[in-house]
Amino acid sequence: QVQLVESGGGLVQPGGSLRLSCAAPGNIFELATMGWHRQAPGKKRELVATITNGGGINYADSVRGRFTISRDNAKHTVYLQMNTLKPEDTAVYYCNALSVTFRLDYWGKGTLVTVSS
Repeated sequence: QVQLVESGGGLVQPGGSLRLSCAAPGNIFELATMGWHRQAPGKKRELVATITNGGGINYADSVRGRFTISRDNAKHTVYLQMNTLKPEDTAVYYCNALSVTFRLDYWGKGTLVTVSS
């Protein structure tokens, strides 16, 4: 069974920073667009950011300018650097590996980010 392993969540004060990491199997990572999604309590899961295997990047408007997604192809890991965090960023953050061409769609179990004073 394919596993995406997230880490880096936790409690942070408003204005603070966190970095999330997600490691994927190499054969999956090389083919997939890697993404971060989040789900806040009582809300639907939403896209946060994606990065293709070619390096193309997309952000949700709500995080653009504050969050940075990146990938380390040697380590098969995708990162989400989150700066200037706000209470409304509080959510469970999920890593996703997606490829329509290769019929890949895998999710991690999620990591909780809580922004609170």
